[in-house]
Amino acid sequence: MKKTVVEKAKQIKLIATDIDGVWTDSKMYYGVDGLLMKSFSTYDGMATSLLLKNNFIVVMITSEWENIEILKARAKKLNIDEIYFNEKDKLNRIKYLLAKYDLQMKNIAYIGDDLNDLSVLKEVGLSAMPSQSPILNLFQPDIVTEKKGGEGSFRELADIILNAQKMIQ
Repeated sequence: MKKTVVEKAKQIKLIATDIDGVWTDSKMYYGVDGLLMKSFSTYDGMATSLLLKNNFIVVMITSEWENIEILKARAKKLNIDEIYFNEKDKLNRIKYLLAKYDLQMKNIAYIGDDLNDLSVLKEVGLSAMPSQSPILNLFQPDIVTEKKGGEGSFRELADIILNAQKMIQ
């Protein structure tokens, strides 16, 4: 792990995350009545538990607006209070959170995987992308997780932050 990444990770207080392509494998399963299900990794759920236990703020931000009940159910199960959907400008949401929690950009980590995440990834203190991201040719984040979206990429980021801050896992 690069020393600069560890130093950046030591400053993090809020971890924001995209959902599709990070918490999921980007696949949506449809039936004749609409969206039936998405698959979430339990590793990412455990990461959330560890982060909340250690007083981090965890925020879900997605541009998705249809069939959002699946995400709301997952957030409720994990005790994530900060969930934002139908976000057209995720950077504006990050700026809102900065003011709400009296933080600076260096205190924010963000993991995302696609074009609608790019503006946030370029501004936050610690940026991360799953290894399957189609925009790795456009931006090199601080961290490219070994795990793909839906396989524990959020957990990998959480572990880096927790270890840098010497938090007991």
